[in-house]
Amino acid sequence: MKFRILVIDDSPTMRGLVTAALEPAGFEIHQAQDGVNGLDRLAAADPHLVITDINMPRLDGFGVIQGIRTGATNASVPILVLTTEAGGDLKDRARRSGATGWIVKPFDEARLISTINLVLGV
Repeated sequence: MKFRILVIDDSPTMRGLVTAALEPAGFEIHQAQDGVNGLDRLAAADPHLVITDINMPRLDGFGVIQGIRTGATNASVPILVLTTEAGGDLKDRARRSGATGWIVKPFDEARLISTINLVLGV
């Protein structure tokens, strides 16, 4: 079975880097350009895991987490935050909002894949 991952990031470069790291590892990647677009694509992507940035236009990562956790679709899907932010207060806020984990950019490909496998129980 191929695990589906929805990558939500306003940077086309970052979406491309995550896709380039994860597709060869056997993941099916769906992309969204910001939080609003990510929530719009959530049902169609039906992801096993969501990776979201925090700082995005229209709807930030906290809004994405809240939207997923309070929505009717995929409310229990694991959510990893992938961001340049490293502040403890932001990490705590993300966890309280329902994030599963936090990874700081730039990311190490092998570590990202192992974290995803751990979260998915692979």
